[in-house]
Amino acid sequence: MKSYRKELWFDITQRRELINITPEVQSCLAESGVQEGLCLVNANPI
Repeated sequence: MKSYRKELWFDITQRRELINITPEVQSCLAESGVQEGLCLVNANPI
């Protein structure tokens, strides 16, 4: 089974902010070469 992991970091100006990360996630999926399965996106607040 193939797996792929990548960390993405985003700079925000406020404590809570909504940003669209869809293009970045799509880019990671294309880079991974995974063609079917699940994509887990997890936000870890620091």
